[in-house]
Amino acid sequence: MTTSREPEDDVNMLSTGLQLMGHHGTWMEPYKILDQRKLAPFFLHLPLPRFRSCLYTATTMADLNPRIEISFLETFICSAFAACFAELCTVPLDTAKVRLQLQRKIPTGDGDNLPKYRGSLGTLSTIAREEGISGLWKGVIAGLHRQCIYGGLRIGLYEPVKTLLVGSDFIGDIPLYQKILAALLTGAIAIIVANPTDLVKVRLQSEGKLPAGVPRRYAGAVDAYFTIVKMEGVSALWTGLGPNIARNAIVNAAELASYDQIKETIMKIPGFGDSVLTHLLAGLAAGFFAVCIGSPVDVVKSRMMGDSTYRNTIDCFIKTMKTEVH
Repeated sequence: MTTSREPEDDVNMLSTGLQLMGHHGTWMEPYKILDQRKLAPFFLHLPLPRFRSCLYTATTMADLNPRIEISFLETFICSAFAACFAELCTVPLDTAKVRLQLQRKIPTGDGDNLPKYRGSLGTLSTIAREEGISGLWKGVIAGLHRQCIYGGLRIGLYEPVKTLLVGSDFIGDIPLYQKILAALLTGAIAIIVANPTDLVKVRLQSEGKLPAGVPRRYAGAVDAYFTIVKMEGVSALWTGLGPNIARNAIVNAAELASYDQIKETIMKIPGFGDSVLTHLLAGLAAGFFAVCIGSPVDVVKSRMMGDSTYRNTIDCFIKTMKTEVH
């Protein structure tokens, strides 16, 4: 395919590393410790620099305190916070990724096809030059909506679903296939709920520089939700649900299951414990696996959401294969 996988690599590896550090590990332990002392509300409202300092200090003390179980709501909130932070850091790369996935070849007079966007850095510089720096953050509000719902649910449900699959009295390391199955289920459930936010995000990111006098389709994220419902019907908010379920279930399984497995493996290596480095290494590796597995489906998902010319998922896949695979 002519569509590049470079920005997809960057987005997923960085985003996964940031998000999964909050998955019952480094970012969770300080919360558990402070919650035991009834200081969690104060902790969560600290300014960011002091928040990070407290995270570091509390994390170094984590192993000195007994672990306690935290509720689904607490896990959801921590996961959503981590996912939103990752979204803010990676949305320019995600915008570049969507533009590369949606672009069509532009015919030239010599009969050749010249793509407008070329590679990660080329796409970023083109967007910044034509639309301004703010153009790189298109769809960020819808992206935060998505991460609050999808990020919170997919990670928040992972542990309960794993426990449901193996039984609450299970002792020992959970088999890898059970982790994969749990992640597939939570990824599918989460994106079914969050699909409208993903659709709006892609629609906003796909709009490039428009000719003078041509109005934009949407004034913003909230306007996009209402406009889509008004013009296309409520069901249109779930456009591209099929490939989106496939993409997010696969990516979630690749991320969470591999993250879980890699983290357990690293922690068995002498000198490695439940530390920031361990979680970051596991998250980066999980993001790499996820993008390698999920990239083709992600292209189809983005095109289904951003281009109404495709009849269905199969039609999109076949047309992409015919016209852009050499």
